[in-house]
Amino acid sequence: MSQNEAQYLNLAKKILTEGHEKMDRTKTGTRSLFGAQMRFDLNEGFPLLTTKKVFFGLIKSELLWFLRGDNNIRFLLQHHNHIWDEWPFKKWVQSSDYTGPDMTDFGLRAQNDPIFAAQYNEQKQIFTDRILNDDAFNQKFGNIGDVYGKLWRSWPDNQDDGVVDQISRLMSEIKNNPNSRRLILTAWNPETTPFAALPSCHVLSQFYVADGKLSLQMYQRSGDFFLGVPFNIASYSLLLSMVAAQTGLQVGEFIHTIGDAHIYSNHIEQISEQLTRPMHELPTLKLNPQVKSIFDYHMADIKIENYIHEDPIKAPVAV
Repeated sequence: MSQNEAQYLNLAKKILTEGHEKMDRTKTGTRSLFGAQMRFDLNEGFPLLTTKKVFFGLIKSELLWFLRGDNNIRFLLQHHNHIWDEWPFKKWVQSSDYTGPDMTDFGLRAQNDPIFAAQYNEQKQIFTDRILNDDAFNQKFGNIGDVYGKLWRSWPDNQDDGVVDQISRLMSEIKNNPNSRRLILTAWNPETTPFAALPSCHVLSQFYVADGKLSLQMYQRSGDFFLGVPFNIASYSLLLSMVAAQTGLQVGEFIHTIGDAHIYSNHIEQISEQLTRPMHELPTLKLNPQVKSIFDYHMADIKIENYIHEDPIKAPVAV
């Protein structure tokens, strides 16, 4: 079996056994380790976890959303992707525009109170429908702030009163100056990021070219190890693969460095179950070779083959 997935499982065990008990912003509580690293050789298979199903369609649509430079969730909802809903939804239900039932502590209450859960789902559907169909509502409540795609494609350029397209600059530098030590992509703007719905977690990426292969190291300040990190591993492995394909390079390693790697207290049962499950061979990523620009990929151009996995495991998102 590939060591790619074993790294994730071994680090999960270490967090459970050696992690510090810490309270957090969401008041959920975590077991946390500071400073962790995993290395994934993409030539051994695409690192999509097999001990639980990871929904690759969500990863594709989110990365395409980032590459669009978008920070409004309408595109995600159009692709049936709800992983960013909770933060804009929270903004709406806490605003003076909201007139429905009280949604205070909606994330936790919906898990334990069936009546409240039904109200929550009803209001969430109203919110989703309005984001999709009401332009004014969408502009007011659909944006998540300056994170990821917005900063990747239109970083504020205060010198020229314009913007910097980091992705276009990065692609050019990899092609024309592959030995550069400045192949950097950042998603942390100290001025604007703290005011976003959820300040960027994966904040800095550095690309590296050697022996015709492209590698990528990503620094993540905060990693929700059960729900978020499996998506992050696959997302940045996909980004690496797409950049390599568009710069004429082979794939190398994705190196994942995490600051605060944590398991939420209400995810311990779920990840403990995952640790009992068997691993399977990793799947294969297929990118459409006819696509000639990283900005021209569509959902159908990105496919996973031979993905054998265990059942998904549900867990609440800490908001």
